[in-house]
Amino acid sequence: MIRHQIAALIALCSIAQVIAAAPSGNSLRTVAEQSGNKRTGRYEEVERLCPAFQQQWPQQVRCFEFGRTPEGRPMLALAASADGTLDPAAARRAGRPIVLMQGGIHAGEIDGKDAGFLALREMLEGSLAKDALKTATLVFVPVLNVDGHERFGRWNRPNQVGPEEMGWRVTSQNLNLNRDYVKADAPEMQAMLRLLGEWDPILYVDLHVTDGAKFEHDISYSVSPTLAGREPIRQAGVALRDELMKRAAAKGSLPVDFYPSFIKDDDPSTGFAVSVGPKRFSQEYWASRNRLGVLVETHSWKDYPTRVRITHHTIISLMEMAARDGKQWLAAAQAADREAASRGGATVALTYKNTPHVKTIDFRGYEYERVPSAVSGALLTRYNDKRPQLWRIPLRDEVTPDITVTAPRGGYLVPASHARVVADKLTLHGIEFRTLAQGQTGAEVEVFRASKAQPASSTFEGRSLFSAEGDWSKEKQDIAAGALFVPIAQPKSELAMVLLEPRDPDSLVSWGYFAAAFERKEYMEAYVAEEVAEQMLKQDPALRREFERRLEDPKFAADPNARLDFFYKRHSSWDERYNLYPVFRVADAPR
Repeated sequence: MIRHQIAALIALCSIAQVIAAAPSGNSLRTVAEQSGNKRTGRYEEVERLCPAFQQQWPQQVRCFEFGRTPEGRPMLALAASADGTLDPAAARRAGRPIVLMQGGIHAGEIDGKDAGFLALREMLEGSLAKDALKTATLVFVPVLNVDGHERFGRWNRPNQVGPEEMGWRVTSQNLNLNRDYVKADAPEMQAMLRLLGEWDPILYVDLHVTDGAKFEHDISYSVSPTLAGREPIRQAGVALRDELMKRAAAKGSLPVDFYPSFIKDDDPSTGFAVSVGPKRFSQEYWASRNRLGVLVETHSWKDYPTRVRITHHTIISLMEMAARDGKQWLAAAQAADREAASRGGATVALTYKNTPHVKTIDFRGYEYERVPSAVSGALLTRYNDKRPQLWRIPLRDEVTPDITVTAPRGGYLVPASHARVVADKLTLHGIEFRTLAQGQTGAEVEVFRASKAQPASSTFEGRSLFSAEGDWSKEKQDIAAGALFVPIAQPKSELAMVLLEPRDPDSLVSWGYFAAAFERKEYMEAYVAEEVAEQMLKQDPALRREFERRLEDPKFAADPNARLDFFYKRHSSWDERYNLYPVFRVADAPR
């Protein structure tokens, strides 16, 4: 704690020194603005502008550091409020809606940094959204992936028009931060989760540039929750999305309210599908905490001035909406928190899939042809962006629960052997838990024993993804002191289930944290197993009959190891913890 306090004091002193050194009348215009949005500045510009904004508006802006990157760069944010409500505790006391916007999570997609600085300056000057900061507090993170931002180059985004140079998609540790919200391996993500936990913004806005095909539409909004989630906050999400679409259209944009990625890559005729994504993504993660998340994606084939302008309009619109509707959003979030805290025993969807329902939509594309490639040998798509064309293509517009589970009535127990690593993750995510001071013998619990468990054939985001098939069943287990109890009766119950339900695609199991539990560590030598099997067959006629039935399966009969394991698994020497997930579920909170 003392070390953190000292680090924070040093950071504040550094910022204060920059403010003191800043020349009077220092320009607050970005490199992008000065170049007509042909270029974007290096990170030193953020380090200059952040304290310069505070110097210009000392009562309305606070510049602060909220983390350090692996390469030692400061992660900076600006808090802005017309009435000086510039820290999370004060905002909570005042009941103010908080909006957190970030740019550069993928640092080559840097529209949000330049549009955000411009919009913030205009709000502070009162030229646009002039009353927004009177009601709502804005926390602006110009660049989240700072190290990636400084991996600067002309061709870092070959499928993007401008700026002349830009940063890199991933961090210096080669991690994609917008896949890291649940596992939280990256120091940058750990810093962001702490920032989110401190401020608890009602609205979290993630500013991107999309990849993909060429078409006329210039921006997409993926708002969560809209397709799933608890009703009070879901209704707020739908209303926000619909108004945001109208506002963008009124400014001359062609927005879409889904992520415009073809069902079959590079083939426009296959159309699109709406989705409820896994919680590794920013807007889905924040929705799992009963708040509003917006993924903003300008279209990479629009030039940089166009993209910055559209992102700027979006920021202003969202701040105006937050000022007007923020109190209602907060009330909806509180209602969703109460619902989430009473979900014990309810059926919960971990994942969703599209229904068979399809509708045909008019989509503003370009004339294109699908022709054989002399290079790849596959079909390639050639677009003629001089000839707009209306595509009549399918949209899978409905979702339904796919993997479901019944929530535990009491909560989860994490044995002491795994308590430390799980406690660290729970703390990062703000999930409630407590440590048991006393153990319990023969506790009635639910356990998950995997019928099939295996790692993926390759790594993803630095981890070996892991799949475990099985279900929960009742058993008695000894629980040692030092175990963790994670109650289901809490506002973040959905996020707790994401982490601890093994079949969720973003669970700790799925990210490989418990892989050792599914590894076989002890064996019975074949000659010993032969002797054991002979004795068991002599002593147990029912077992002999079961074995004879199994021999009717040709595959089993032809596998010597499977035949010996038939007896080993029924012997007292068998490892009862093999394939046992080391997290249990309970119906009642332990004392």
